[in-house]
Amino acid sequence: MFTRIGLPEILVLLVVVLLIFGPGRIGKIAGELGQGIKNFREGLGGKKEDESQEPPQPKE
Repeated sequence: MFTRIGLPEILVLLVVVLLIFGPGRIGKIAGELGQGIKNFREGLGGKKEDESQEPPQPKE
């Protein structure tokens, strides 16, 4: 039934979302969503962002 979503459908959806939430709220929602995804990935990996950037130290 809904096999293909084209550009017109996406544009209509974006306009409706913009009318409902407004431009300021959409930016805030996107930031919170990104932070949530980041926290979820850190939780799955068990590492913090700082630890993943540092090279492993050789053991003596």
